[in-house]
Amino acid sequence: MSAKRRGRGDGGVHWDEKRQRFIASVTIGYSPAGKRIVRRGSGKTEAQARAKLREVIRDHEDGLAIAPRNLTVAHIVIDWLTYGLSGRAKGTVDKCRHLCHTHVIPALGARRLRELTATDVDRWLAAKAKTLSTRTLQELYQCLNRSVKRAMARDQVKRNVVTLCNVPKGQSGRPSKSLTLAQAKSVMQAAETIGLHAYIVVSLLTGARTEEMRALTWDHVDLVGLPDADPPVPPSIEVWRSVRDGGDTKTKKSRRTLALPRRCVEALLGHQERQAWDRERAGEAWRDENLVFTTSAGTELDAANVRRAFRRVTAAAGLDPAGWTPRDLRHSFVSLLSDGGVPLEAIADLCGHSGTSVTEKVYRHQLRPVLLKGAVAMDRIFGPEREQSAS
Repeated sequence: MSAKRRGRGDGGVHWDEKRQRFIASVTIGYSPAGKRIVRRGSGKTEAQARAKLREVIRDHEDGLAIAPRNLTVAHIVIDWLTYGLSGRAKGTVDKCRHLCHTHVIPALGARRLRELTATDVDRWLAAKAKTLSTRTLQELYQCLNRSVKRAMARDQVKRNVVTLCNVPKGQSGRPSKSLTLAQAKSVMQAAETIGLHAYIVVSLLTGARTEEMRALTWDHVDLVGLPDADPPVPPSIEVWRSVRDGGDTKTKKSRRTLALPRRCVEALLGHQERQAWDRERAGEAWRDENLVFTTSAGTELDAANVRRAFRRVTAAAGLDPAGWTPRDLRHSFVSLLSDGGVPLEAIADLCGHSGTSVTEKVYRHQLRPVLLKGAVAMDRIFGPEREQSAS
């Protein structure tokens, strides 16, 4: 009797001497170029090879063009970093790269994507929660989630197991602090000789965000005002830009014009003179971008530049430089105004908050509801009368 002929579409099985395994294969169609599309399964026995081939065929019938079995989590994360962040701000891309190469790839990168389970992700997040903040855990979760989601959209995995997991609570971040009046005066005094004086004074006395300060241009600064107008228009800064992607402020309410206390006007006038000297010294190397706060070459200050300079100032003021950051100037603005008598609603407007909840829960470190307003209150708090009485 002749051997039974295999059914159409059953494929065949052969022994691969080099791999020392049985290989089951079947043709499932042809590409547009006429090339045969073959699916294969391997095993130590013919039965195992056929079983693996049936699994591959099921995946194909489900509409999945299954990726190679050696595709790892590292492959899809790197693919997302390379192609999935198009159009994002450079800061966002740099942060995602750092998180992935520091936390995701070292821990899960070697894991085969098809074998990644929700338990793997849960254990990874739980381990990271012992050292990282909740905010960082959420960002790590999103990096992995978007990487697997991209792979799923390209038929490289059947489902996204990351969505089955929850982000655990991490470590508490560094709480923001507020300078006392005495500390604030010491910081401003120290900045006069070390640098960053006008930046610190304007930040502390207007509450502008650090990304708004670094984007401030001289076109948006009025150091004279209209004193003869009715009513008089005080000196002011127009907080209309930031260093965020696209140059917009954090929210629409953040786009605001703030009156300048006298101490800010004096600091900015002195800063103008120093910047003119820097421009003359730099000569052709100066890059005129019309920014108020710049490097010695006229370019935009980097956030790291501000942090380093602020640490030197706080150390000179007798404070622990590791315990303070430039954002604490904004927190100090809120607390000093509250302590000086400005109502919460007025402080929220000065900070560019859409309501009072953020001001109250995040920024306010003291509360004393009295009825005065921003620049006037700051002039009173830091004015010569207070200094004479303190001395």
